[in-house]
Amino acid sequence: MPAPSTFSRAFDEFAQAKLAQRVHEALVKEHLGQALIGHISRDGTAIAAREKPASKEKIKPVAQAKRGRPRKDEVREPKLKMIARQLGQSLSEMLAMLPKACDRGTKCNAQGYKISWNGYKLHLDTADCGVVVSALLTSASVHDSQTAIPLALMTQGRVTHCYDLMDAAYCSVEIRSHSRSLGHVPLIDHNPRGGEKIEFDPAQKQRYKERSQAERANARLKNEFGGRQVWVRGHTKVMSHLMFGLLGLTADQLLRLLT
Repeated sequence: MPAPSTFSRAFDEFAQAKLAQRVHEALVKEHLGQALIGHISRDGTAIAAREKPASKEKIKPVAQAKRGRPRKDEVREPKLKMIARQLGQSLSEMLAMLPKACDRGTKCNAQGYKISWNGYKLHLDTADCGVVVSALLTSASVHDSQTAIPLALMTQGRVTHCYDLMDAAYCSVEIRSHSRSLGHVPLIDHNPRGGEKIEFDPAQKQRYKERSQAERANARLKNEFGGRQVWVRGHTKVMSHLMFGLLGLTADQLLRLLT
């Protein structure tokens, strides 16, 4: 067995080179790249970390915008939301814009209760067969919807599928439109936002049940492949730790399909 210091240096090299991410992508492409997948389930899960949340830098604007209506000769640039900006960006630009520092997050769990934690949030695209196709790690405070388009582009380059399944956190006109532009059918639970909820029709409701694969993948990663025992610190090392777990989960799930 290597000494702890030797292992730490080796793990840091693996993390910087994104070794686990590259092996996972190659494994998915080799075994699922030529298959037609029915549904991709997209979801985010909390990752608790053993580090303090990063302090938010207070950046004072050079020229603070005035409140109220602009003057006749004043031109103000429209403020685009994150999802709207992503539509005009490349995948690398989207990934660079996503916050990655450790902070505090809050989300509803599978039972509908709010939970809070310090750390990160792992966003996964899971196929019908239970194989995780793509993964992103962001700050815990990042909303799930901000990773929908980057994940869709990552998955599009690895497998071919028909339906995108997402919960109400992803309910957005831009996300639905982007899914259709890739040739997919978006099945996103409607968020009424104080209005009337639009329900799925019976056929869509049956298809939406496949989204349970995302919850199973999250549970297996945490219970069987080290997702709850994150001892390293920093986004790069935490992502590498989780990707080695996902690599083991992917190999195990592929073996189950072959037997």
